[in-house]
Amino acid sequence: MDKLLIRGGRQLHGDVTISGAKNAALPELCAALLSAEPVTLTNVPVLQDVSTTLKLLRNMGASAERLADRPDEVCINAGTVNTTEAPYELVKTMRASILVLGPLLARFGAAKVSLPGGCAIGSRPVDQHIKGLQAMGAEITVEHGYINAQSPLNAQGQRRLRGARITTDMVTVTGTENLLMAAVLAEGETVLENAAEEPEIQDLAEMLIKMGAQIEGHGTHRIRIQGVDRLHAPAGGHRIIPDRIEAGTFLCAVAATGGDVTLRHVRADHLEAVLDKLREAGATLSSGDDWIRIEASGQPRAVSFRTREYPAFPTDMQAQFMAVNCVADGTAKISETIFENRFMHVNELIRLGARIEVDGHTAVVTGVPRLSGAAVMATDLRASASLVIAGLVAEGETTVDRIYHLDRGYDRMEAKLRAVGADIERVR
Repeated sequence: MDKLLIRGGRQLHGDVTISGAKNAALPELCAALLSAEPVTLTNVPVLQDVSTTLKLLRNMGASAERLADRPDEVCINAGTVNTTEAPYELVKTMRASILVLGPLLARFGAAKVSLPGGCAIGSRPVDQHIKGLQAMGAEITVEHGYINAQSPLNAQGQRRLRGARITTDMVTVTGTENLLMAAVLAEGETVLENAAEEPEIQDLAEMLIKMGAQIEGHGTHRIRIQGVDRLHAPAGGHRIIPDRIEAGTFLCAVAATGGDVTLRHVRADHLEAVLDKLREAGATLSSGDDWIRIEASGQPRAVSFRTREYPAFPTDMQAQFMAVNCVADGTAKISETIFENRFMHVNELIRLGARIEVDGHTAVVTGVPRLSGAAVMATDLRASASLVIAGLVAEGETTVDRIYHLDRGYDRMEAKLRAVGADIERVR
């Protein structure tokens, strides 16, 4: 099992190129199921979760391959799909596998999808997905660990979902994505109320529009979709947006260690809440159309924050910013409102010398002058990133175990960090 060995205490200087967004790539790969024509996606990150999704699509009969001469480009041909089942063996490692449910039901009229697995940061119920699809006429049963779904018969004897007004009980990103993809081929109009507003959802909608979907309001809490009979391949393909969480992670690394780093191929407008907190912590930031520069020196200032749905501070950046607060001047209060188990990195940070007290969904972090290297273990994707940041600033050697979590969502993180001066290597 691979580990990361980090020798801390170095500032970071140079340029980092940000990869495509994991949380946009996964639903957009699944969206290719909505068309019988070959769909090309570019700026696809090299991640374990992407590889799992491609394997899942191939298991259903689609061709889904990276191009040999352009590894960030993927072509999916779902015209050859011969089964609408997503088996447990492939779904168990990745909760985003549930995103095949809406497209399969919309295009083929039936789906059998295993209940998803993935990270252990908290319960991620699929009841809102099921509730929305049932409102569109789907007949759904859950038994033996599988969601069995079938679209209703229309007047022509075809299995087609029906447009509906759907209000989810909570803001759900994957729920919004699944229902959006289901609605584009439904008969009539669908209105999604209380929809998630993340940039990744906006990007998915833009891809679907290129494919012939009729969508309005994406990026707001109300999305309106007029169903169409079929979708085609997006002309010229579709380029996935930059990964705002990867970008935020590198920004936090510089804020903790000090240095001067410019991020390339990034969208500052997708990171406003994080950038505001970094400025509050004392970092100097500037940005352009596709770059962000961060300059940091001296000890950062402690910054309190509360995670909320986009456009507020993202839960996916909570652990990384906690690592910054561990070496900051002062005391910060961090409130986690999205997932109930998202403080599992705390005990590992304490092993490095951090001072953190947790009470329910709130962590109080008192900064210390320095951390001390130790052996730590990653428990989930973003927790692993926080341990890397802490290791970069700690004195001595830090070993981060179970970095398969990191590989699920970060494209060659250690190589990118090494290129800007970090002393970090993968130990096999």
